[in-house]
Amino acid sequence: MKSDIKQRRANKKPAPVVFDGEEVIEDENSISKSEAKRRMTALQKVGEELVGLSVETLKKFELPERLLEALLDAKRINPNKHGGMNRQMQFIGKLMREVDAEIIVAKLDDMKAPSQKQNALNQLAEQWRIRLLADATAVGAFKNELMAEDDDTGEALAALVTLAKEEYMKHQPPKHFRQLYKVLLKHITHAAAQST
Repeated sequence: MKSDIKQRRANKKPAPVVFDGEEVIEDENSISKSEAKRRMTALQKVGEELVGLSVETLKKFELPERLLEALLDAKRINPNKHGGMNRQMQFIGKLMREVDAEIIVAKLDDMKAPSQKQNALNQLAEQWRIRLLADATAVGAFKNELMAEDDDTGEALAALVTLAKEEYMKHQPPKHFRQLYKVLLKHITHAAAQST
């Protein structure tokens, strides 16, 4: 009798795992429940990024029709209706499992790359502007680091720094201050392009 019970237990299949109302079939090679949940959440986040894109941009991704329709439907949902949006995002996450999400993520990263690079250049230009206004010897350092040897605008840069300082001291509108930023950004952008 006991051996019969043991035999039935041995032949019995494990109970199915259910995530968000869907059965996930598990075998000995399957991933853990927590890993499956992490993957679902990651796919849902990719879906959220896609929902934030314009319709024209979404069409460039060449997504399957069902996924594109689900994304466009999500864009029409009132953002204040959290329940509806949550259900739609779960549906999008489910559809994302049917596509190669790595390709989509790579395209999203490519879209972000230019703006991240530009942000870094903008920050560098602002750091140099602060440094130039605070330190008289910084013009020479900027010329050595970021200006071409044959560039003869070093004196013009020094004059612009002087004008920006005077403007600040006299509480005048920051015309030269802004112009200094543009000149710095131009040189920094050119130097970055030359180094790649």
